[in-house]
Amino acid sequence: MAPPANEHEAPEGQQGLYPALPVEEVTGGEPEEVPLNGVPPEGTALHAEGKRENGNYGAPEEAEVPLTGKSDPEVVTGSAQEAPKEFEPPEGGWGWVVMLASMWCNGSVFGIQNACGVLFISLLEEFGSKDDKQLRFKTAWVNSLSMGMIFFCSPIVSVFTDLFGCRKTAVVGAAVGFIGLLSSSFVSSIEPLYFTYGIVFACGCSFAYQPSLVILGHYFKKRLGLVNGIVTAGSSFFTVVLPFILRALLDNVGLFNTLRILCIPMFILFLAGFTYKPLVPRREDLSFRKNGKFRMPSAKKVFNFSVFRLTGYRIWVFGIPAALFGYFVPYVHLLSHVKERIGPDVNEEVLLLCLGVTSGVGRLIFGRIADYVPGAKKVYLQVASFFFIGLMSMMIPLCNVFGSLIAVCLFMGLFDGCFICIMAPIAFELVGAQDVSQAIGFLLGFMSVPMMVGPPVAGILRDLLGSYDIAFYLAGVPPMIGGAILCLIPWVQQREAQRKKQATSSHGETEERMLDNSTTVTSAKKELESVC
Repeated sequence: MAPPANEHEAPEGQQGLYPALPVEEVTGGEPEEVPLNGVPPEGTALHAEGKRENGNYGAPEEAEVPLTGKSDPEVVTGSAQEAPKEFEPPEGGWGWVVMLASMWCNGSVFGIQNACGVLFISLLEEFGSKDDKQLRFKTAWVNSLSMGMIFFCSPIVSVFTDLFGCRKTAVVGAAVGFIGLLSSSFVSSIEPLYFTYGIVFACGCSFAYQPSLVILGHYFKKRLGLVNGIVTAGSSFFTVVLPFILRALLDNVGLFNTLRILCIPMFILFLAGFTYKPLVPRREDLSFRKNGKFRMPSAKKVFNFSVFRLTGYRIWVFGIPAALFGYFVPYVHLLSHVKERIGPDVNEEVLLLCLGVTSGVGRLIFGRIADYVPGAKKVYLQVASFFFIGLMSMMIPLCNVFGSLIAVCLFMGLFDGCFICIMAPIAFELVGAQDVSQAIGFLLGFMSVPMMVGPPVAGILRDLLGSYDIAFYLAGVPPMIGGAILCLIPWVQQREAQRKKQATSSHGETEERMLDNSTTVTSAKKELESVC
């Protein structure tokens, strides 16, 4: 006799989704009811029979049935199920506003850092003493620590960007940078600047800067090289303009009031961070809430060390820092060297103008060129830029005429722009869009050590030898070594692509053989059945 209908009701909240259908039992007797989910009631003959044959229940693998009970034309069954579509950036729209905000970020952060040569001379005059034999060494640590901390904080910034998004991270960072720069204007000696300017201001800049790179990948892909060139050109524009503005401010209102005026672009940066509307969804495994409860993601999920499994990326994060031990030396010590070598009558800020102008031109030109260079071969542009940056650094001591120094700075700025503008596109090529935040963060973190060490070492050499010549010669060696290391990346990427292609080909051949065998067995069974 059939069991009562209420003994096999559907789960709570899904009544009506599993209508019962009568099924004639093979062994005879009255029909038993089986829900559409394919699982006969426990204890029935059909349940035992199905368990022996299949070992489990549920919708068959080759014909999945949605729990809603409605047919879904978009559901593709079995091995033919389609993978979710890859995110496609809109290539414009609100992205142009984001690009302008990112350009202001690059300008206000690195424009101030690149103009540190003007602040360096002012700090020497404000806090220096002729009896202090380590004056340049101690003063160089202010700007060097500031630049280094921007990159040193980057791995932490990448985690915050993944956890909280680009907008919140950038806004909070700009606020911290504003506080650090404002507090630097109230110090009475050089040592507090190590904390207020070198750490607080720099950490805030780091939290504001890195999201400005990541957010561009949410809006652009085909034009990413060009957009990065425009964005990074912002720092070139500020590098051109700020030295002259700073010199006028320092002469008229003094060092501390100048620092207070520099807080204005940092406040604008705070407002610009609100434009970073994310489009790429954040990783679900980094959510702070699950089933309505607060939970902290595990450290393994927060720090995405999987990017280091990629050989090309490992070479990149080793080669770039190796090239940067001498990179920041000219920005800190060039103006002081000009005063000693050429004389105090020259307008040394013109050199920073030349660096800034050609750096901006280089970012636009090479950013556009990078869009036409396929895949990891973009690295060759960085290789060329490092070679010429190193060569120009070595030529600085050989220039005894101001005009020759201008020519050196023009070339150095051009290839400096090339190196900077294609950093983000290379990261996207090596690790992909979803992992690019922490990939850039790890790279910038490794870059912090050489960026911090280079200028103080150059200052020590100047204090010991009485000249910057050896310092500039040595500063040109690391870029050439780092560029040689980067040449390995395209070769490694090509080998890995060939290996994947071979693996895919062999896998496809295996599936084809299995299909042929299955077809042969099926046809044999049919022939046997026809004979019987």
